[in-house]
Amino acid sequence: MRHTSVLLILFFLLLHCSSTPPVEPEKPEVPDHTEDPEKPDDPTEPQDTVKWTTARVINGRLGKGINIGNTFEAEQSWQSPFVAGDLKRIADLGFTHVRIPIRWEREDRSMASSPYTIYPEFLKTIQSVVDEALKQKLHIILNMHHHDALFANPSAGKARFLSQWEQIAAHFQAYPDSVLFEILNEPHDQLTPTLWNSYAKEALQHIRATNPKRCVLLGTAEWGGVGGLQSLEIPDDPQLILTIHYYNPFQFTHQGASWSEGSEAWLGTKWQDTEHERQAVADDFKASIRFANENNIPVHVGEFGAYSRADIDSRVKWTRFLARWFEQQQFSWAYWEWNSGFGIYDPRTGQYQQRLVDALIKDPMPEAYQPSTVPIYSSNFSNGQAGGWFITNNDASAASTLQIANNKATITITKPGTVDWHIQFIKTGIPITKGKTYLLSFNASSPDSNDRKISMGISKNADPWTTYGNKSVTIDKTEAAYNLVFTSAYTDAQARIVFSVGNAGNGRVVLSDIKLSELIF
Repeated sequence: MRHTSVLLILFFLLLHCSSTPPVEPEKPEVPDHTEDPEKPDDPTEPQDTVKWTTARVINGRLGKGINIGNTFEAEQSWQSPFVAGDLKRIADLGFTHVRIPIRWEREDRSMASSPYTIYPEFLKTIQSVVDEALKQKLHIILNMHHHDALFANPSAGKARFLSQWEQIAAHFQAYPDSVLFEILNEPHDQLTPTLWNSYAKEALQHIRATNPKRCVLLGTAEWGGVGGLQSLEIPDDPQLILTIHYYNPFQFTHQGASWSEGSEAWLGTKWQDTEHERQAVADDFKASIRFANENNIPVHVGEFGAYSRADIDSRVKWTRFLARWFEQQQFSWAYWEWNSGFGIYDPRTGQYQQRLVDALIKDPMPEAYQPSTVPIYSSNFSNGQAGGWFITNNDASAASTLQIANNKATITITKPGTVDWHIQFIKTGIPITKGKTYLLSFNASSPDSNDRKISMGISKNADPWTTYGNKSVTIDKTEAAYNLVFTSAYTDAQARIVFSVGNAGNGRVVLSDIKLSELIF
């Protein structure tokens, strides 16, 4: 019996060894992150067996980032080549994530008609970038950038948009939670806020079919800025991060930029890091912070940067303040961008803009600079007098009235119009000089709303209504101080201060203590 048993055992062993083992499906090469307890033990496991953490924890891990801009989102005529070694340079500098803007709809990358296939070669190209970033211990944000067909005709482009997200999500579903998706960069044009809320929700559903726990970034309509928050609807999903872009003051950050009309006139605009300029940033993000708290959603500033034709001292001051201020608010951020017009690295020379690198990564926030001021104008709403201020209702769809009392001007809107300038509050005869820097300050409240957007500025008082300085703010029921700092590119002895308050629903806007001063540095 013993010999028979041995022979049987040998027979079965030989049979097993001669059989063909089952073929495992090919898995992407994903570096292990086991030294990080927040990373999954095996990044190629199915999502339901991988350890996933919360959006807030992942947003904290994103930390400091940079955009690989002018590369995969560019057209072929102006595309910068991707260099894998740049990811090591980025990690060695101290950045902890990269945002990779991608134009998926380019004709050499995907089909324009059904089934809208993304060509495998291009998916492999992006996968190689992701793999290299993971090797450098960087988190990665993959987005959809410059989907121009969707912006021009949303209904015609919708099927392609959703199909592409199905393909992208399926391709990267086995990757760790250090890979994030961003649904769409800067929705605008015909992709209205209402449509964007609907399309974003549907895209998220397609992503969730294969990536139920991956963090997804959701931006705002109207070019992705803070102004689009008032119309944004957040889907019921705990793994979302709000992303916002910030380029204010625009005449500083985009001076001399060929794609911005009139920007040559802005050359020489400085950012001096005054308390007023810092307060303007806080004003811009006031609604964002409230929105994030109310919706329990973390915030990522996906783009901010100042173009290289601004002076380097101002660029450093602006960049340093924003980086440190964002961190104080517990925002993650990604600077725009690595190696082109806003960049911190010159690929031709291999040299860094070291002052900008330091501003982003390590410089502490200094004390604000304190300029002297020269008063130019101060409002006087005493004794029920408007002091030269008046209201214009510039369209049949707009109606409002003005009341002066208690040293305040109250604009009561009964028909808001369809754009902000349909209702304007104006004071003319304001002298402005080219090259001088001004501070426009005022107090404002919206007694009937906690989220009303208004814009203000100084402009020419005749067609073509040239703007000398302007910005938008979101005001609420509590009276607060706001300001605008700008350097004028024009001289005008009869300029106007104007508040545009239309297109935000009915209700009251209360303004007081409107002052204009010249800042002396």
